[in-house]
This record gives sequence, structure tokens and C-alpha cells, in this order.
Amino acid sequence: MSRVCSVTGKKAMVGNNVSHSQRKTKRKFGVNLIKKRFFIPEEDQWITLRLSASALKTVNRKGISAVLKEARANGMELK
Repeated sequence: MSRVCSVTGKKAMVGNNVSHSQRKTKRKFGVNLIKKRFFIPEEDQWITLRLSASALKTVNRKGISAVLKEARANGMELK
């Protein structure tokens, strides 16, 4: 399973490690993913999502139903 946020679609970025002597080597900036279960009362079921920390803050602010509705409208595949 790839490390991609279920809601926002965030994934790893590529950049450089830069040493004191300015030598550059490739590195990855990973996503801060959290596996979280939510209960959706409209569908009367539990759903497990891999969310980035910023997406989890959005869920806390807007609510899981609104976030799922937006994600499905934007074309995200959510079970």
C-alpha cells in the first residue's frame, strides 16, 4: 500500500540532503500519515482511513460527513 492520504491525496515529495560542504544527495520527505477509524452515522458503518495530520485537523473542524462528501465530489475513491 502506498503512503498516500485518503482525503487530500498528499504523498511523498523528493528533495535534497544538503551537507555543510553543499553536497546534494537525494532524499524523500514522507507524509505524516495516521490510520484512523471513523463512524459514519448516515451510512451506519465504520470506515478506516489513512489520513495526513492536516486532513485529520480538517475532519475535526468540518466533520467526517462533510469531508467525505467533498472527497467523493473531487473524485477520490473512498469505500
